[in-house]
Amino acid sequence: MSTSSKSLSKNKGRTEKLAAPFNKSLFDRAKTIVADYRITIEKHDRLGFVGSALELPTVFADAKTPEDCYEATQAALAVAVATMIESGQRPPEPVSAHKRSFQVNVRLTAEEKVLLSNAASNSGFRGISDFVRSTALNHILCHG
Repeated sequence: MSTSSKSLSKNKGRTEKLAAPFNKSLFDRAKTIVADYRITIEKHDRLGFVGSALELPTVFADAKTPEDCYEATQAALAVAVATMIESGQRPPEPVSAHKRSFQVNVRLTAEEKVLLSNAASNSGFRGISDFVRSTALNHILCHG
């Protein structure tokens, strides 16, 4: 058995152990929900790799390889989602479900455009639209 086969076999056993307390259909539903979550994996000096998802950023998993970390993260997320469903909570929708389909047009002076463009760039945004949306929504949510 190859090293990767051993790792996959080991992770499969871990996933099955995590799923044990849940009804199979409930856990299958949780895995289906989690399949669309956006998982990020980062290298970690001590742990190898650490994974989490944008939808549930407080759920983590770690592993020695990115592939094993991805599988472990999916398993941890499935357990978290199954727990939420079992306790009557509604798990978060995948980030991809929130497609933006409405548009707002704003007219600017040349100077305003330069100011907003510089502020967006300095704040790490891809463009003015993302910056304006984020800033306006943050203001509304923080200040009512």
